[in-house]
Amino acid sequence: MKKTYNIEVDCANCANKMEAAAQKTDGVKNASVNFMMLKMNVEFEDNAEPKKVMKDVLKACKKVESDCEIYF
Repeated sequence: MKKTYNIEVDCANCANKMEAAAQKTDGVKNASVNFMMLKMNVEFEDNAEPKKVMKDVLKACKKVESDCEIYF
């Protein structure tokens, strides 16, 4: 399953950090961040629960960029 989320991030480097953190999160098969569009595309593992996984993704992203936000 793939979903797109609106994000809030200040710079392209921070967006890259968010993308890397999201890709390392359990339940995420692939993640990409488009800084210009302020969007995050997430492809979930087959047995993953998107809402639970996205909470973990947000926690991981906040560790590398404390003022980022993901709207889900």
